[in-house]
Amino acid sequence: MDDQQRYYLISGRQDDIRLESRVLEEQLQEAVAKGHRKIEVQACGQHGIGGRLWRAGDKPLEIRVTGHSGQRLGSMGFANTRIENMGPASDDVGWLNAGAEIVVHGHASNGVANAMAQGRVYVAGSIGSRGMTMTKQNPRFAPPELWVLGSAGDYFGEFMAGGVAVICGIDAQTPENILGYRPLVGMVSGRVFFRGPHGGYSKSDARLVAITDSDWQWLEQNLRRFLEATDRMDLYDQLAERERWQLIAARGPADKVVRKTRSISEFRESVWNRELGAGGLVGDLTDTDMSPIPVIVTGRLRRFVPVWENRVYAPPCEATCPTGIPVHDRWRLVREGRMDEAVDMALAYTPFPASVCGYLCPNLCMQSCTRHSADMHPVDVTHLGRASISAKTPELPPVTGKKAAVVGGGPAGISIAWQLRRAGHDPVIFDMSENLGGKMRQLIPGSRIPADVLEAELSRIREVLPHVHLQQELGKDDVEQLKADYDFVVIAAGATKPRTLPVPGKERMIAVNDFLARAKNDAIDPGKKVVIIGAGNVGCDAAVEARRLGAGDIVLIDVQKPASFGKEREHAEAAGAKFRWPCFTREITEQGVVLESGEVLAADTVVVSIGDVPNTDFLPDAVGLEKGFVRVNEYFQTTDPKIFAIGDIVRPGLLTDAIGAGRKAASAIREIAEGKRPLDPGTDFKAVADPGTAAGPGGQTPVIDTARVSLEYFDPRISSFSGAEQCGSACASCGACRDCGICENICPRAAISRKQLQGKDYEYAVDPDLCIGCGFCAGACPCGVWAMRENDPL
Repeated sequence: MDDQQRYYLISGRQDDIRLESRVLEEQLQEAVAKGHRKIEVQACGQHGIGGRLWRAGDKPLEIRVTGHSGQRLGSMGFANTRIENMGPASDDVGWLNAGAEIVVHGHASNGVANAMAQGRVYVAGSIGSRGMTMTKQNPRFAPPELWVLGSAGDYFGEFMAGGVAVICGIDAQTPENILGYRPLVGMVSGRVFFRGPHGGYSKSDARLVAITDSDWQWLEQNLRRFLEATDRMDLYDQLAERERWQLIAARGPADKVVRKTRSISEFRESVWNRELGAGGLVGDLTDTDMSPIPVIVTGRLRRFVPVWENRVYAPPCEATCPTGIPVHDRWRLVREGRMDEAVDMALAYTPFPASVCGYLCPNLCMQSCTRHSADMHPVDVTHLGRASISAKTPELPPVTGKKAAVVGGGPAGISIAWQLRRAGHDPVIFDMSENLGGKMRQLIPGSRIPADVLEAELSRIREVLPHVHLQQELGKDDVEQLKADYDFVVIAAGATKPRTLPVPGKERMIAVNDFLARAKNDAIDPGKKVVIIGAGNVGCDAAVEARRLGAGDIVLIDVQKPASFGKEREHAEAAGAKFRWPCFTREITEQGVVLESGEVLAADTVVVSIGDVPNTDFLPDAVGLEKGFVRVNEYFQTTDPKIFAIGDIVRPGLLTDAIGAGRKAASAIREIAEGKRPLDPGTDFKAVADPGTAAGPGGQTPVIDTARVSLEYFDPRISSFSGAEQCGSACASCGACRDCGICENICPRAAISRKQLQGKDYEYAVDPDLCIGCGFCAGACPCGVWAMRENDPL
């Protein structure tokens, strides 16, 4: 069958029995999934035909409906879909339409285009009641359109909130009133072109406006499209007479008609008291006090009161970032057009904003983004991270005279040295390697991060930290001497001793760090078959490098479900690597890896990647250990108060864990140097320190309950972001007021007002004498900064 010439047929009957709507939709979805793009549905009253066909992607999809369609034709239709109904249609055509073009060759019943947000609905007859009600428009997309050749039924355009309707008045069902009874009640946005007599409309919500040249150009151009779609081009000359058309538009807030209403006090005086008071039906029969009892209370009688909790809670993104970067504040700066400030802000928290945030981090902030709760894609922080390559080197304060020796030039050591220098202290880095950067420079494959990005950031770091001694291997005596020469010593030497397997032939294995270091310089030939023992993220890096160097058969094995995740896992799978578990290694032979099951995994190269342990032989005896790692308190201070330890030598973790630990430890050192904290806290060291937190050494700010954040203001269809500016507008700013004024505008008693404080500071305040505790402010706040607290009447 040639799909370009003929339609793929789906019948609404099977064995002369009508199919359920659900079954018919499943067949339609399956046909689309198989690649059919022109489909005819012989309907027998089934509902929802033609909606939700997203599987077609961006490819045009044509649905022709013959027979009798049921309700909700094209409901939730997508922009890829065109639906042509060859006869009349039932209720709710185009309900919640999200972009489909729907053509009805006949009349349509009630609820046409109800709550439609995008797309077009063409009706070659008249429509029933409540057409074009509760429509809406996203300003990023073209407005939804409803075209009716005949007339509209009652309550047309009720609560219309966007879009364009065109009522032509041809062979109208109600020729004396083509807009029906009580049209456009509650209309707040949108336009209605019509041609013919009408019986009035809600003038408090809408008004007649003049048709401009641009309006007529739009109408004339789209009129052709409508008539062609409905096979009625014979009417074009008749409908193209400009003077016969009129245009109704929604009133704006400034020109709403205010109805004269009777106040409660007037009603009581003129109606209530007269009928029921003294001399009335009830008043002469009882002396009961009938003075007004307030139904809605204010002040101390309110059950709940609104509280503006701006920045009381941390957003999930900031709370889960080990470096504590206030991600939502950076997006705020982007929204305000202050991109340079947003970029520069990151350097207060990390010396690697581009390398780590833009490329290497698994982006815990994105994983915890509140948008996930509404099945939306998280704000993509990598756009802001990669833009941070242009961050300016911060201005540095004069040195205070306090000096710190930092042993280790990797991410942890650089982080704490960076923070100490920003605080005015003088750090000196000692490292055994030939170059600064640690594992970031020596082991991470070039496929994960462009070399020029890392080099640019290391160059900026060298400007801030000029005192670096490389190829310095230190022993216990050297560290003791550092204690004597410096005010503080920080151990950030990492974990460099690879774990191995105690199996026969273990000498045939190569440690993963050695493999990655040699691979980075193209100094190893892995052969065609590679087996990697240990399927974590580092093992995945080895798999990607093995593939780059020519290996074709790559297997990662593990004794349990692999712990790898994120970009590393994705890159390994894209390289064709296979994952197997549980696999237990018996021995390594010339043929490869022999499993306990007896199976031999052939390998030219066997890489072991089961973790590393630190080398602690150089540490003074006063520095306590636990299970081979350095024992520290919550501020990363060792059992020797003058020595701190951070990074993998304390506990293995992410790059961001090491960077966050450096920031937290530097804050503690600064407080000790300033006399705000004793050098010896007397801690018993029972707990290993957590990496950096959102609030630093002072304790962590509680995280906002995401249920407080209203995501209804954001488009859920955005699956990727084009740049930092779009990301900034998509950030919900959880827990931090965006100063949008929604709370002030929505308050039914005008109890909320914005107060300007010093500088750019402001606050929203509540007048208790007006507030009724309704909770509208908390329910409508996009950022969740309003909370309803139980009132204390005392």
